[in-house]
Amino acid sequence: MATMGRANSGPAYPERFYAAASYAGFDGSPNSNTIDIASRFSNDVALILYALYQQATVGPCTVPKPSSWSPVEHSKWKSWQQLGNMVSIEAMRLFVKILEEEEPGWYSRASNSVSEPVIDVQMNHNSNVEPIIENRNSFAETKIISAENGGLMETQDKDVVSEGLGSIVVYDKWISPPVIGQRPKARYQHGAAVVQDKMYIYGGNHNGRYLNDLHVLDLRSWTWSKVEAKVVPKSVESPSPVNIAPCAGHSLIPWENKLLSIAGHTKVPSETIQGKAFDLQTGTWSVLNTYGKAPVSRAGQSVTLVGTTLVIFGGQDAKRTLLNDLHILNLETMTWNEIDAVGAPPSPRADHAAAIHAERYLLVFGGGSHATCFNDLHVFDLQAMEWSRPTQQGEIPTPRAGHASVTVGENWFIVGGGDNKSGALETVVLNMSTLAWSVVASVEGLVPLASEGLSLVVGSFNGEDMLISFGGYNGHYNNEVNVLKPSHKSTLQSKMMEARVPDSVSAIHNVTNPTRDLLSEFEVGHEGKIQEIVMDNIDTGHQKFKGEETTERIIATLKVEKEELESSLNKEKLQSLQLKQELAEAKAQNSDLHKELQTIRSQLAAEQSRCFKLEVDVAEQRQKLQTMETLQKELELLQRQKAASEQAALNAKQRQGSGGVWGWLAGSPPQNADNI
Repeated sequence: MATMGRANSGPAYPERFYAAASYAGFDGSPNSNTIDIASRFSNDVALILYALYQQATVGPCTVPKPSSWSPVEHSKWKSWQQLGNMVSIEAMRLFVKILEEEEPGWYSRASNSVSEPVIDVQMNHNSNVEPIIENRNSFAETKIISAENGGLMETQDKDVVSEGLGSIVVYDKWISPPVIGQRPKARYQHGAAVVQDKMYIYGGNHNGRYLNDLHVLDLRSWTWSKVEAKVVPKSVESPSPVNIAPCAGHSLIPWENKLLSIAGHTKVPSETIQGKAFDLQTGTWSVLNTYGKAPVSRAGQSVTLVGTTLVIFGGQDAKRTLLNDLHILNLETMTWNEIDAVGAPPSPRADHAAAIHAERYLLVFGGGSHATCFNDLHVFDLQAMEWSRPTQQGEIPTPRAGHASVTVGENWFIVGGGDNKSGALETVVLNMSTLAWSVVASVEGLVPLASEGLSLVVGSFNGEDMLISFGGYNGHYNNEVNVLKPSHKSTLQSKMMEARVPDSVSAIHNVTNPTRDLLSEFEVGHEGKIQEIVMDNIDTGHQKFKGEETTERIIATLKVEKEELESSLNKEKLQSLQLKQELAEAKAQNSDLHKELQTIRSQLAAEQSRCFKLEVDVAEQRQKLQTMETLQKELELLQRQKAASEQAALNAKQRQGSGGVWGWLAGSPPQNADNI
């Protein structure tokens, strides 16, 4: 899936991978610089780097297991073989991720050039910050992330940080608060939720390993602590505890006095979505028993709480198949239902964001597929069970996936995410009544706020809302906490945008508008959903404009839509061209396979003919053999007859000879044989 691969400057893939491989000591041979690699990295890291390099450059392991017992060669073969059928580009990205985790500044050292400043927003790793020691824990003073250079700037205004976050009067600026306690391990694709001034963090992904730890940050004292959770047995009959498997890409939802963990990838994937609940009173995990047809297991989905139901959309299953199905879980009956919606749904995607407006409209923004990221906005009407794609207003955000979002009133804040080239630096807000975008804050450099897989929640301090982000991946894994206090101006800006929306929207409410007939066709289609949303939220008294201004704005809106449609058409043409190329390649491959099949058929026919001839020859030989056996028997019979004849003749001769002797004795002379 196309998500953010890096947030700093440098070459794109695969060039970035080859640069990383060269830096790590791989020159293309299976045993390249083994000694140097082993000396620079731990054994585990060296083995996985070797395996990923082989997977990226050679492909899946097909070499036989080493016959001679060599621990090194056996470990290398096993590491490579365990990657299975991982595709080359994923192996490249994971190789670079691990290298950046081990040596964050490798690219600068490799290129011997000064690239963009790489600045970590890490509380206890800034050499220019004097840590404060309190209760044997060190923490830095409150810092503000500067939009000018992406670094951390110490605030000198005593009125700003004199009494902690409760007295901060700097709005629309991301601030790194002075947290204490043992931080959770750096991670992304985790779950986060706020319950009673406490932010809970559960699970996630660190260096390809799934986690199942639970941590809590007290938002009043800004203290981290780890929750030692217990596990409830499956039943009285089966006292053995259930297995709470590590997971990532799940959703954490507060419900009553519990935290619900829904979906997510595990090491051993299940067939359907699995849910579990953490009881905040007893501190125990238990498995959610649901009824009905549960959706296929997935991660990167959106899970939105609407009243007493959870609405699940999209994601990616264990086989990397992208999804765009819609399901509802009733939390009172714990029953699953699949929604049979009308209208064109969003394309299959994962790592998108979703929010609910007016307890009726489900908004879905962004996300990614295997090849691209999106910045489209879709609306699902939970009453009409219908999808629509309204026109967005204002400064539309760039395509992104892996971003995080949270709603405050009618404002929908979105932070982080990115595409295949860079992280999203702007924190944006959508007024869900007018569907108008605006930028709240912006950062620069390689900071956690421009990460994929971070979390975003909303907390309250002295009656004011605070956006709180945690974790993420932007070349290395983060465990930073950042806070932004949205100003009232953010809401006012959206309301001002509301007053400037095109008359195609405002005309919905002004029934006396002279251009209503002209707009009737324009309002049909994807503008229909804007009509319903705005009707519920906009005061019609602010929607009267002059006819000439209305016409000009309609023309401007139509031009913008025309450009969007032309852009979409160009994308569709490009995709069609790519599909045609793939079809041509498939046809060529099919032709080659057909020719090969004909050749094999000809060879098979020749072999069948030869076999038939051989069978005929064998039958003839058998017949000849039978004839020879008959002749042999006849010959033996003749030989016996001849022997008998000769014996009879010999006996007759002997009898004749005996009669002559007795005749001679009797006085009769023997007769001449010639006279007989």
